[in-house]
Amino acid sequence: MMADAPGPKTSLLSSMKLVAWSMLGIRSRKGYQEDLSKVNPVHVLLVGFVAVLLLVVSLIALVQWVVAK
Repeated sequence: MMADAPGPKTSLLSSMKLVAWSMLGIRSRKGYQEDLSKVNPVHVLLVGFVAVLLLVVSLIALVQWVVAK
């Protein structure tokens, strides 16, 4: 059986950075591939879900605020 090989350190901050760049759509392919190799897919899914949820809630709040005026 193989010993655990030291892999790249995964962090929630790296996942948040990856999701933020992806949502903006201005990340280079090389940078995206580098970041993708350093993150945990579960973290990316969770951060992406929370980011989309925050975006939807903020848009609903903005529409409610504009309509109330």
